Amino acid sequence: MTKVAFVGLGVMGFPMAGHWAKAGFDVTVYNRTGARADAWQSQYAGQVALTPRAAAAGAELVALCVGNDDDVRSVLYGDDGVLAGLEQGALLVDHTTASAALARELGAACAAQGAGFLDAPVSGGQAGAENGALTIMVGGDEADFARAEPVFAPYARAARCLGPVGSGQLAKMVNQICIAGVLQGLSEALTFAQRAGLDGEAVLSVISKGAAQSWQMENRGKTMLEGAFAFGFAVDWMRKDLAITLDEARRNGAQLPLTALVDQYYAAVQAAGGGRWDTSSLITRLS
Repeated sequence: MTKVAFVGLGVMGFPMAGHWAKAGFDVTVYNRTGARADAWQSQYAGQVALTPRAAAAGAELVALCVGNDDDVRSVLYGDDGVLAGLEQGALLVDHTTASAALARELGAACAAQGAGFLDAPVSGGQAGAENGALTIMVGGDEADFARAEPVFAPYARAARCLGPVGSGQLAKMVNQICIAGVLQGLSEALTFAQRAGLDGEAVLSVISKGAAQSWQMENRGKTMLEGAFAFGFAVDWMRKDLAITLDEARRNGAQLPLTALVDQYYAAVQAAGGGRWDTSSLITRLS
C-alpha cells in the first residue's frame, strides 16, 4: 500500500499521520477543524481533503482516530462520510478507542461494500504516537491485518491481531482495566510513603527495581509526587473508556468491582476541575 488517508488529527492522529509522511507514503488528511489540517500540512508532505469522503477517495487504506462512537459515526456515514468515498477492496482501520459493538457495526458496513475493516485501538499515549512507539490491539481478518501491518510500522512498536472484529476494542478495555487498578495502587502507595515521612523519590528508585515496577511507576511516579498533571492522557478520556468497559462487563457478566470504584474516584477528580489532567491525578483525591 502506498496511498493512505488519515481522518482525525488530534494529539494522536497528528503525529501518526506525520510518521506516514516521513516514511514516504502518499498521505491525505482530514480534520473537522481545518486549521489543524493546515498546521499538519505545514510540517509534513501530504494533501488536505475538505471532507472525509474526499480523503478516502482513491486510498488503499483509511485510518481514523477521533473521540468516541458518535464521533466515528459522524465522519463515516452520510454523503460526505468516509464510507461514501471508500473504494471496493480498500481497508478501513479505526484507531479510536470505542465500543466493540461499533466495531462489529462498521465491519458489517465495510463488508457490504466490498471493503475490509480492522478495529485497532492503540496504547502508548501522545508520547508513544510522537515517538512511533504505539502498541496496537487489532480485531479483524488475519489477511486484512497482514495488509495493514506494514502501514502500522511507522508508528507502532508492536501490533497483533487478537481475533475477529471487535477483539481489538475488547483488548483495549483489558488495557484500561489494568491501568486504572495500577494507578489507584500507586496513588495509595505514594500517599502512604509521604505520610510515613519517607522520601518518595528515594522509595520509587528502590521499589521500581523490584516486583512493584510498572510503566506508571516509571513514567508517572515522580510527577505524582510533584503534583504535576498538565499533560498525558486526560481523565475525561479515561472515564469515557471506563464507561465503555463497564458497559461491556454488564453485557458479558464480568465482575469489575475495582474498576467501577476507580471510575467513581475519577468522577471526583472531574468534579474538582481535573477533567483535562493526566490520569495519574487520581492521587489528588488522597492528598
